Amino acid sequence: MSAVAMASPSVVGTVLRHEWRSVLRNRGVLVFGVGTLLLTEIVLRLTGSAPRALSALLNLVLLVVPLVTTMAGIISWHASREFNELLLTQPVRRRSLFVALYLALVLPLAVVFALGLLLPMAWHRVIGPETSGLLLSTVGGGVALTFVFGGLALLIGIRVDDRLRSVMTGLMLWLLLTVGYDALVLIVSTTMADYPLERPMLALMLGNPVDLARSVIILQSDTAALMGYTGAVMQRFLGSAVGTAAAALGLLAWIVLPMLVARRSFERRDF
Repeated sequence: MSAVAMASPSVVGTVLRHEWRSVLRNRGVLVFGVGTLLLTEIVLRLTGSAPRALSALLNLVLLVVPLVTTMAGIISWHASREFNELLLTQPVRRRSLFVALYLALVLPLAVVFALGLLLPMAWHRVIGPETSGLLLSTVGGGVALTFVFGGLALLIGIRVDDRLRSVMTGLMLWLLLTVGYDALVLIVSTTMADYPLERPMLALMLGNPVDLARSVIILQSDTAALMGYTGAVMQRFLGSAVGTAAAALGLLAWIVLPMLVARRSFERRDF
């Protein structure tokens, strides 16, 4: 085994511990976690039931989680860039270092989001067989979006040197996937209303992780009115169980692909 390969695990562990402590000291992550917990508690008290509370928290999962993850990833990358460049002067594999940076970004955000949702539910004892599927899909959808946008944020940070341009690129991407994509789907469905659109709508849905997460969550509930056009098509075309599995596989692809592209960019980058 080469010296580089032998040195990697210890260096990766050091990077993980350093980044983990840095993220935990980051007030933004703590504010996100406490805000999620308080919002869940308030919505639970107002609605009085877990299904209604989870439906009300849908926007938190689909809008806030991607935005917080994107901004945290881009800002964290540029803030620790000099430290990362120093690490690259050591005998450490770039692939291992990237994995450490990626996990150190997404794991704390995923943990505080999941705890912020689950702790109030457990405190009020509203978790039961009838709500477990919706709760699991909501937490899973939020965690999946954290991993998706964590990879996209690192990709933007690596490819765009200027911090301000990185932040603006991240914001534009977030707007495109959360708002602009729905407008595109609406335009397509309106202008092509005279043609069969089930298959094109399914293809369009696979191109947007936010739509996939929405479908995974809403397919577990009876609130079909919130599904949007693509989610409704998925339920009608594939059915609930198969549609959920298809959307989950699509989300998995969205987690893997941006992470692999970002890792490849990191390995080829001339720092």
